[in-house]
Amino acid sequence: MTHLDLPPTEDALLERQSARRVAAFERAKTAPFYKEALRGMDAATILEPDAWRAIPILDKEQLRALSSQAFYEDFCLAPRSAIAEFWRSGGSTGRPLYYPRTLADVEYGLIGFQRVLQCAGFTKEDITHLSLPLGIHPAGHLMGRAATHAEMGVVWAGGGNTLPSAMQIEMMRLFQPSAWIGMASYGLQLANLARADGFDLTTAGINKILCTAEPLSASKRAKLSDVFGADVRDSFGMTEMMMLGAEDAACEGFRFWADYAYPEVLDPDTFAPVAEGEAGLLVVTALVTNNATPFLRWNTGDIVTLRKGTPQGTAYDVFPVIKHTHRTAGFVKVRGVNIGFTDFEDLMFRTPEVADFRAAITFDGTADHLKLFMETAPAAPADATDTVAGIIKHTFEITP
Repeated sequence: MTHLDLPPTEDALLERQSARRVAAFERAKTAPFYKEALRGMDAATILEPDAWRAIPILDKEQLRALSSQAFYEDFCLAPRSAIAEFWRSGGSTGRPLYYPRTLADVEYGLIGFQRVLQCAGFTKEDITHLSLPLGIHPAGHLMGRAATHAEMGVVWAGGGNTLPSAMQIEMMRLFQPSAWIGMASYGLQLANLARADGFDLTTAGINKILCTAEPLSASKRAKLSDVFGADVRDSFGMTEMMMLGAEDAACEGFRFWADYAYPEVLDPDTFAPVAEGEAGLLVVTALVTNNATPFLRWNTGDIVTLRKGTPQGTAYDVFPVIKHTHRTAGFVKVRGVNIGFTDFEDLMFRTPEVADFRAAITFDGTADHLKLFMETAPAAPADATDTVAGIIKHTFEITP
């Protein structure tokens, strides 16, 4: 396995973090984008709390406001000859951004993914079925490359658009992997398809699952664990930085690679720091994957808590734990009623009659309507749709 560059102690982590914060500031000052924003600031004092907080917080809309030429010439640092690859931003709205990465960025990125695998309990004894999409978004191919570096067997299936879901299930029958990696929603889709084909995935031999790229609610985690018969862990990253953390055995949040990215949790209105364990806006500075894109104080949009984690007796105990509150999941208003996306998903996956679902909001020119497309569980009674409609009415005061 490649050396994972783990800090031996919390003090060593803080020393690395401080030195890299100064280096990140100095690197950003060389970008035309930061010329005015960082004018008059000094590397000798930048770690002082007031000086650091004077660095403007950056968000994706500021970068999207730049032309492509201005983004690559004014914000990005690496010359074309130093670029190894591009990573596509993961946002689902707005103009996508493509971040250049140098070889050094990619090497650190691979270490971040290998840490995720090890922290989540994967070993070189595992054969992993990888169902993350393979393409310019880095999660899939970096996860697969990291697993190879970690001496694991990998079935490079990719997403359903790369390899049809029916073929993925056939490959699970054939190769009997011990682990599965993918988005939780796709895992549930595979389980439903396997069940319809008479294949019980709990007999496939998969005993561990690693999810990423979408929120994993408690109900979705339980459902995924049940249909696969496996332990489920989650992981966390962002294209602007790298893969930044994973759950350990405690599953109480993500062990955050604070030596590779500097986290701040701030009041979302005042941007003042919040106390340890209190919810706030996650703002992150890239410390090692900043050779081409100098992200200083990046507004992730996530509401999280940050605290010291419960010791597990592993090398990952030195890292703090970040836990998402899912308060950024969003909501939709239907006939005056706010329906939170995460709340609705939790309700559906807690309801035993539901195997899978899709919800849609329509407007007929007079009123909004909540339409629910539902696949019922195998043992669901004939009146399952009436039961589920009643549960939704009772919870949200809206009849689908």
